[in-house]
Amino acid sequence: MLRDFKAFIMKGNVVDMAVGIIIGIAFGAIVSSAVKDLIMPPIGLALGKVDFSNLFVLLQSGKVPGPYPSLAEAQAAGAVTVNYGLFTNTIINFLIIAAVLFFFIVRPIAKMQTPQKVAAPAAPTTKDCQFCATAIPIKATRCPHCTSALAK
Repeated sequence: MLRDFKAFIMKGNVVDMAVGIIIGIAFGAIVSSAVKDLIMPPIGLALGKVDFSNLFVLLQSGKVPGPYPSLAEAQAAGAVTVNYGLFTNTIINFLIIAAVLFFFIVRPIAKMQTPQKVAAPAAPTTKDCQFCATAIPIKATRCPHCTSALAK
């Protein structure tokens, strides 16, 4: 049984999938950081110094009554909130990951897999003499090598 498990784990598909998942998780962390640290601050600044990660709707106050200046304080107080700012960040993360996958993985692979158009072969410009097997122009009526009259 252990031998079968080892054979299953060592299959190429399983190892490739594991590597892909690990790379995907690392890439997701990079994209999350890019959205949180690079993309959202300028957007928030352009929209009037809005911090998207702190956008929430208070449904019910916690042990300490609100208002809460930040999402972290609301969660620390045990308040029930709808975190639409974090949801917005997650949607932007998804769109960036989807765009990167599409433009840098899906399209190049599809381009490599589509069969390239094969040019039609050019019409022949020569033929072989039926008597001496020398290449001669296609319109020739007599072989310049052996001077035989050629059939049309």
